[in-house]
Amino acid sequence: MELLHLRYFVAVAEELNFSAAARKLHMAASPLSQRIKDLEHELGQKLFDRSTHHVTLTPAGSALLPLARDVLDQVNAIPWRLREAARPQRSTVFLGMPAGVHPKLRDRVSALAEQVRERFGLKRWPGASPDLVDAVLDGRLALALARMPVTDPALDALPVMSERLGAVVPADRFAGRESVHLSELTDFAYLASPEESTPAYFEQLDHQLLTLGIKKRLKLPNTGYSGVSEIISSGLAFSISMLDEASPMQLYRLENVAVLPFADFHPQLDTNLVWRRDRGDSGDLTELVAAARGIFTEPLIS
Repeated sequence: MELLHLRYFVAVAEELNFSAAARKLHMAASPLSQRIKDLEHELGQKLFDRSTHHVTLTPAGSALLPLARDVLDQVNAIPWRLREAARPQRSTVFLGMPAGVHPKLRDRVSALAEQVRERFGLKRWPGASPDLVDAVLDGRLALALARMPVTDPALDALPVMSERLGAVVPADRFAGRESVHLSELTDFAYLASPEESTPAYFEQLDHQLLTLGIKKRLKLPNTGYSGVSEIISSGLAFSISMLDEASPMQLYRLENVAVLPFADFHPQLDTNLVWRRDRGDSGDLTELVAAARGIFTEPLIS
Protein backbone atom coordinates (compact mmCIF):
# COMPACT_ATOMS: atom_id res chain seq x y z
CA MET A 1 0.00 0.00 0.00
CA GLU A 2 1.39 3.40 -0.96
CA LEU A 3 0.96 6.64 0.99
CA LEU A 4 -0.53 8.25 -2.11
CA HIS A 5 -3.40 5.78 -1.98
CA LEU A 6 -4.15 6.90 1.58
CA ARG A 7 -3.97 10.57 0.56
CA TYR A 8 -6.39 9.88 -2.29
CA PHE A 9 -8.73 7.98 0.03
CA VAL A 10 -8.77 10.74 2.68
CA ALA A 11 -9.44 13.42 0.06
CA VAL A 12 -12.45 11.53 -1.31
CA ALA A 13 -13.68 10.68 2.19
CA GLU A 14 -13.60 14.34 3.22
CA GLU A 15 -15.24 15.67 0.06
CA LEU A 16 -17.57 12.73 -0.65
CA ASN A 17 -17.27 13.84 -4.25
CA PHE A 18 -14.70 12.46 -6.69
CA SER A 19 -14.61 15.61 -8.84
CA ALA A 20 -14.09 17.93 -5.85
CA ALA A 21 -11.43 15.62 -4.41
CA ALA A 22 -9.65 15.47 -7.76
CA ARG A 23 -9.53 19.29 -7.93
CA LYS A 24 -8.11 19.38 -4.42
CA LEU A 25 -5.44 16.87 -5.43
CA HIS A 26 -4.72 18.64 -8.75
CA MET A 27 -5.55 15.56 -10.82
CA ALA A 28 -8.32 14.21 -13.02
CA ALA A 29 -11.31 12.37 -11.55
CA SER A 30 -10.86 9.22 -13.66
CA PRO A 31 -7.37 8.22 -12.42
CA LEU A 32 -8.43 9.13 -8.87
CA SER A 33 -11.36 6.73 -9.12
CA GLN A 34 -9.03 4.02 -10.42
CA ARG A 35 -6.58 4.52 -7.53
CA ILE A 36 -9.44 4.12 -5.05
CA LYS A 37 -10.48 0.91 -6.80
CA ASP A 38 -6.87 -0.32 -6.58
CA LEU A 39 -6.86 0.39 -2.84
CA GLU A 40 -10.19 -1.41 -2.36
CA HIS A 41 -8.83 -4.41 -4.27
CA GLU A 42 -5.65 -4.49 -2.19
CA LEU A 43 -7.56 -4.27 1.10
CA GLY A 44 -10.30 -6.64 -0.02
CA GLN A 45 -12.87 -4.13 1.24
CA LYS A 46 -15.30 -1.77 -0.45
CA LEU A 47 -14.60 1.70 0.94
CA PHE A 48 -17.26 3.79 -0.82
CA ASP A 49 -20.82 3.28 -1.98
CA ARG A 50 -21.09 5.13 -5.28
CA SER A 51 -24.23 6.24 -7.10
CA THR A 52 -24.90 8.80 -9.82
CA HIS A 53 -25.48 11.61 -7.33
CA HIS A 54 -24.00 10.45 -4.03
CA VAL A 55 -20.79 9.03 -2.56
CA THR A 56 -20.87 7.63 0.98
CA LEU A 57 -18.41 5.78 3.16
CA THR A 58 -19.01 2.10 3.82
CA PRO A 59 -18.41 0.76 7.35
CA ALA A 60 -14.93 -0.31 6.20
CA GLY A 61 -14.28 3.17 4.81
CA SER A 62 -15.41 4.80 8.07
CA ALA A 63 -13.07 2.52 10.00
CA LEU A 64 -10.13 3.28 7.69
CA LEU A 65 -10.52 7.08 7.74
CA PRO A 66 -9.11 7.80 11.25
CA LEU A 67 -6.33 5.25 10.68
CA ALA A 68 -5.37 6.85 7.35
CA ARG A 69 -5.43 10.35 8.85
CA ASP A 70 -3.20 9.23 11.69
CA VAL A 71 -0.67 7.67 9.29
CA LEU A 72 -0.60 10.79 7.11
CA ASP A 73 -0.27 13.08 10.12
CA GLN A 74 2.69 11.05 11.34
CA VAL A 75 4.36 11.17 7.91
CA ASN A 76 3.68 14.90 7.50
CA ALA A 77 5.16 15.50 10.94
CA ILE A 78 8.52 13.94 10.05
CA PRO A 79 10.11 17.12 8.53
CA TRP A 80 9.26 19.43 11.41
CA ARG A 81 10.03 16.81 14.06
CA LEU A 82 13.49 16.40 12.53
CA ARG A 83 13.91 20.18 12.47
CA GLU A 84 12.77 20.32 16.09
CA ALA A 85 15.36 17.70 17.08
CA ALA A 86 18.19 19.50 15.32
CA ARG A 87 17.06 23.15 15.36
CA PRO A 88 19.32 25.96 16.54
CA GLN A 89 18.43 28.30 19.39
CA ARG A 90 16.62 30.67 17.01
CA SER A 91 14.56 29.20 14.17
CA THR A 92 13.58 30.79 10.87
CA VAL A 93 9.93 30.04 10.09
CA PHE A 94 7.62 31.19 7.31
CA LEU A 95 4.14 32.67 7.36
CA GLY A 96 2.07 32.39 4.17
CA MET A 97 0.60 35.64 2.82
CA PRO A 98 -2.13 35.72 0.12
CA ALA A 99 -2.42 38.67 -2.26
CA GLY A 100 -4.02 41.92 -1.14
CA VAL A 101 -3.59 41.56 2.64
CA HIS A 102 -5.07 44.62 4.39
CA PRO A 103 -2.47 47.02 5.90
CA LYS A 104 -3.96 46.62 9.40
CA LEU A 105 -3.53 42.87 9.16
CA ARG A 106 0.02 43.34 7.90
CA ASP A 107 0.68 45.49 10.97
CA ARG A 108 -0.40 42.64 13.22
CA VAL A 109 1.87 40.22 11.37
CA SER A 110 4.73 42.68 11.91
CA ALA A 111 3.82 42.94 15.60
CA LEU A 112 3.93 39.14 15.87
CA ALA A 113 7.34 39.01 14.18
CA GLU A 114 8.67 41.64 16.60
CA GLN A 115 7.27 39.87 19.66
CA VAL A 116 8.86 36.49 18.82
CA ARG A 117 12.09 37.74 17.21
CA GLU A 118 14.37 36.39 19.94
CA ARG A 119 13.04 32.86 19.40
CA PHE A 120 11.88 32.91 15.76
CA GLY A 121 12.85 34.72 12.60
CA LEU A 122 9.36 35.08 11.08
CA LYS A 123 9.51 35.54 7.30
CA ARG A 124 6.62 36.07 4.87
CA TRP A 125 5.92 33.76 1.92
CA PRO A 126 3.44 34.68 -0.86
CA GLY A 127 0.89 32.41 -2.49
CA ALA A 128 -2.77 31.57 -3.09
CA SER A 129 -4.73 30.40 -0.05
CA PRO A 130 -5.14 26.71 -1.09
CA ASP A 131 -1.41 26.41 -1.82
CA LEU A 132 -0.48 28.09 1.45
CA VAL A 133 -2.73 25.73 3.41
CA ASP A 134 -1.12 22.74 1.67
CA ALA A 135 2.30 24.11 2.60
CA VAL A 136 1.23 24.37 6.25
CA LEU A 137 0.01 20.78 6.17
CA ASP A 138 3.27 19.40 4.79
CA GLY A 139 5.42 21.52 7.11
CA ARG A 140 6.96 23.97 4.63
CA LEU A 141 5.15 26.88 6.31
CA ALA A 142 4.64 27.35 10.04
CA LEU A 143 1.56 29.56 9.69
CA ALA A 144 -0.54 31.03 6.89
CA LEU A 145 -3.23 33.63 6.38
CA ALA A 146 -5.93 31.78 4.46
CA ARG A 147 -9.00 33.22 2.76
CA MET A 148 -10.98 30.00 2.65
CA PRO A 149 -13.03 27.73 4.87
CA VAL A 150 -10.59 25.60 6.87
CA THR A 151 -12.03 22.15 7.53
CA ASP A 152 -9.00 19.87 7.71
CA PRO A 153 -8.95 18.27 11.18
CA ALA A 154 -5.15 18.48 11.27
CA LEU A 155 -5.33 22.29 11.29
CA ASP A 156 -6.25 24.90 13.87
CA ALA A 157 -7.71 28.18 12.58
CA LEU A 158 -7.97 31.58 14.26
CA PRO A 159 -10.26 34.22 12.67
CA VAL A 160 -8.17 37.36 12.15
CA MET A 161 -10.13 39.63 9.77
CA SER A 162 -13.49 40.15 8.08
CA GLU A 163 -13.63 42.47 5.07
CA ARG A 164 -16.85 43.81 3.59
CA LEU A 165 -17.15 43.36 -0.15
CA GLY A 166 -18.72 45.77 -2.62
CA ALA A 167 -19.68 45.95 -6.28
CA VAL A 168 -16.93 47.11 -8.62
CA VAL A 169 -18.86 49.02 -11.30
CA PRO A 170 -18.37 51.55 -14.13
CA ALA A 171 -18.30 54.87 -12.28
CA ASP A 172 -20.13 56.84 -15.00
CA ARG A 173 -23.11 54.46 -14.86
CA PHE A 174 -23.51 54.94 -11.11
CA ALA A 175 -22.41 58.57 -10.69
CA GLY A 176 -23.47 60.15 -7.41
CA ARG A 177 -24.58 56.83 -5.92
CA GLU A 178 -23.74 55.64 -2.41
CA SER A 179 -24.90 52.05 -2.92
CA VAL A 180 -26.19 49.66 -5.56
CA HIS A 181 -28.96 47.03 -5.69
CA LEU A 182 -28.38 43.62 -7.25
CA SER A 183 -31.33 44.18 -9.57
CA GLU A 184 -29.41 47.09 -11.14
CA LEU A 185 -26.60 44.74 -12.17
CA THR A 186 -28.58 42.09 -14.05
CA ASP A 187 -27.74 43.67 -17.42
CA PHE A 188 -24.01 43.45 -16.67
CA ALA A 189 -21.88 40.34 -16.90
CA TYR A 190 -20.29 39.24 -13.64
CA LEU A 191 -16.50 39.14 -13.98
CA ALA A 192 -14.71 37.17 -11.29
CA SER A 193 -11.20 37.98 -10.09
CA PRO A 194 -8.27 36.16 -11.74
CA GLU A 195 -8.60 32.43 -11.07
CA GLU A 196 -5.04 31.95 -9.86
CA SER A 197 -5.61 34.32 -6.95
CA THR A 198 -9.34 33.91 -6.29
CA PRO A 199 -10.14 32.66 -2.76
CA ALA A 200 -12.44 29.64 -2.55
CA TYR A 201 -15.11 31.89 -1.05
CA PHE A 202 -15.62 33.55 -4.44
CA GLU A 203 -16.79 30.22 -5.89
CA GLN A 204 -19.57 30.21 -3.28
CA LEU A 205 -20.25 33.86 -4.06
CA ASP A 206 -20.66 33.05 -7.74
CA HIS A 207 -23.37 30.49 -6.90
CA GLN A 208 -25.11 33.01 -4.64
CA LEU A 209 -25.20 35.59 -7.42
CA LEU A 210 -26.72 33.03 -9.80
CA THR A 211 -29.55 32.29 -7.38
CA LEU A 212 -30.11 36.02 -6.86
CA GLY A 213 -30.61 36.72 -10.56
CA ILE A 214 -27.12 37.59 -11.86
CA LYS A 215 -27.00 35.18 -14.80
CA LYS A 216 -24.40 36.61 -17.20
CA ARG A 217 -20.76 35.60 -16.81
CA LEU A 218 -17.55 36.85 -18.40
CA LYS A 219 -14.18 35.14 -18.02
CA LEU A 220 -10.84 36.59 -19.04
CA PRO A 221 -8.00 34.10 -19.51
CA ASN A 222 -4.44 35.15 -18.71
CA THR A 223 -5.20 38.54 -17.24
CA GLY A 224 -4.66 40.08 -13.83
CA TYR A 225 -6.64 42.50 -11.69
CA SER A 226 -5.72 45.36 -14.01
CA GLY A 227 -7.39 43.52 -16.88
CA VAL A 228 -10.55 43.04 -14.81
CA SER A 229 -10.58 46.76 -14.02
CA GLU A 230 -10.11 47.58 -17.70
CA ILE A 231 -13.24 45.64 -18.70
CA ILE A 232 -15.30 47.19 -15.90
CA SER A 233 -14.11 50.68 -16.85
CA SER A 234 -15.41 50.11 -20.38
CA GLY A 235 -18.90 49.35 -19.05
CA LEU A 236 -19.05 45.67 -20.03
CA ALA A 237 -19.13 44.02 -16.62
CA PHE A 238 -19.04 44.35 -12.84
CA SER A 239 -17.03 42.48 -10.24
CA ILE A 240 -16.83 42.16 -6.45
CA SER A 241 -13.90 43.22 -4.31
CA MET A 242 -12.92 44.72 -0.97
CA LEU A 243 -14.92 47.81 -0.05
CA ASP A 244 -12.37 49.45 2.26
CA GLU A 245 -10.40 52.15 0.45
CA ALA A 246 -7.33 51.15 2.49
CA SER A 247 -7.31 47.69 0.91
CA PRO A 248 -4.43 47.12 -1.54
CA MET A 249 -7.01 45.77 -3.99
CA GLN A 250 -8.19 49.38 -4.49
CA LEU A 251 -4.90 50.11 -6.25
CA TYR A 252 -6.21 48.29 -9.33
CA ARG A 253 -9.06 50.77 -9.86
CA LEU A 254 -8.97 52.81 -13.05
CA GLU A 255 -10.45 56.29 -13.53
CA ASN A 256 -13.92 55.09 -14.50
CA VAL A 257 -14.20 52.39 -11.82
CA ALA A 258 -15.99 52.71 -8.47
CA VAL A 259 -16.56 50.31 -5.58
CA LEU A 260 -20.00 50.68 -3.98
CA PRO A 261 -21.63 48.81 -1.09
CA PHE A 262 -24.64 46.64 -1.85
CA ALA A 263 -27.96 47.87 -0.47
CA ASP A 264 -29.51 44.39 -0.44
CA PHE A 265 -26.58 41.96 -0.29
CA HIS A 266 -23.89 41.69 2.37
CA PRO A 267 -20.93 39.57 1.26
CA GLN A 268 -17.73 39.53 3.34
CA LEU A 269 -14.36 37.87 3.00
CA ASP A 270 -12.99 36.20 6.13
CA THR A 271 -9.30 35.54 6.71
CA ASN A 272 -8.01 32.90 9.13
CA LEU A 273 -4.58 32.29 10.60
CA VAL A 274 -3.92 28.54 10.31
CA TRP A 275 -1.29 26.14 11.63
CA ARG A 276 -0.89 22.41 12.22
CA ARG A 277 -2.57 21.44 15.48
CA ASP A 278 0.17 18.99 16.47
CA ARG A 279 2.87 21.63 16.00
CA GLY A 280 0.95 24.30 17.91
CA ASP A 281 -0.33 22.25 20.85
CA SER A 282 2.85 20.54 21.98
CA GLY A 283 5.32 20.82 19.12
CA ASP A 284 7.91 23.23 17.82
CA LEU A 285 5.45 26.10 17.30
CA THR A 286 3.89 26.21 20.77
CA GLU A 287 5.51 29.55 21.66
CA LEU A 288 4.78 31.08 18.26
CA VAL A 289 1.11 30.05 18.33
CA ALA A 290 0.68 31.36 21.88
CA ALA A 291 2.11 34.73 20.78
CA ALA A 292 -0.16 34.75 17.72
CA ARG A 293 -3.23 34.13 19.86
CA GLY A 294 -2.28 37.17 21.91
CA ILE A 295 -1.66 39.42 18.89
CA PHE A 296 -4.83 38.30 17.06
CA THR A 297 -7.14 38.23 20.09
CA GLU A 298 -9.92 40.20 18.36
CA PRO A 299 -10.56 39.84 14.60
CA LEU A 300 -10.19 43.01 12.56
CA ILE A 301 -13.26 44.31 10.71
CA SER A 302 -13.12 46.63 7.72
